[in-house]
Amino acid sequence: MLAGQLGGEIDGAWWPHTASVATELPELVGALHRALGEIVDIRINWSVTEGQLDLETIATGARLMRAGEQYRRPRLMVVVGRNASAKLLVVPSMTSQALGLMVLRTAAGLPTSGGTGDSRLYETARVVMRLAEVESAKWCDPISS
Repeated sequence: MLAGQLGGEIDGAWWPHTASVATELPELVGALHRALGEIVDIRINWSVTEGQLDLETIATGARLMRAGEQYRRPRLMVVVGRNASAKLLVVPSMTSQALGLMVLRTAAGLPTSGGTGDSRLYETARVVMRLAEVESAKWCDPISS
């Protein structure tokens, strides 16, 4: 899910159906082709040796973090097309449906439940987004859209 306007610290999110991200990349490339043009490069900020993680662990770790400690960083992906680029938060496949949908909408700049939903889920989504924005600012090279 992409934001209406690209160029922010996070331009949207991708929620693969399985832990096999490589298997699902063709579907992502196809979905982004219209918005970005022909996809020419994809960069990720994680290693395959890092293993799976979940958004609750990332958010909880960041809330409990003491000065000088490192948090588990959210997974990001930069997809570069001929016409534009997008910085995506990668939502782990094992994320609950409620939290996953909240993160997708938050990353795309769309309204969430309007305050009537689970405030804990909303807060977790906001913490994850703040961490993703910080990680994006540190990790992503300036890219021209």
